[in-house]
Amino acid sequence: MAKRILIIEDDQFLRELISKKLTAKDYEVIQAGDGEEGFEKVKKEKPDLLLLDLMLPGIDGFKVLEKIKADSEIAKTPVIILSNLGQKEDIDKGMNLGAQDFLIKAHFTPNQIIEKVNITLS
Repeated sequence: MAKRILIIEDDQFLRELISKKLTAKDYEVIQAGDGEEGFEKVKKEKPDLLLLDLMLPGIDGFKVLEKIKADSEIAKTPVIILSNLGQKEDIDKGMNLGAQDFLIKAHFTPNQIIEKVNITLS
């Protein structure tokens, strides 16, 4: 059965690009464009992995991550933060909140992001 990945990203171009690449690797992809919708989809869809942007309309990625980790039903969902925020404080905060990994968008190509997904899910 295909692993399900939820992408919570407000940049539609980037979301579609990563989604296409994941779909090509036989992942089932679910998308959300903001934090509120993303959190609802995590609860409903129970994805195998979450790619989470931090700068989101509505509730930000940090808050989404806090809410996920506080919910026993979905707390074990692995989360990879995918953000342009690259300050040490942001990375530390994300990792301390329970993210598996923190990728700075500008430093990773979509193919490298897919590699990280593969490693995390293997």
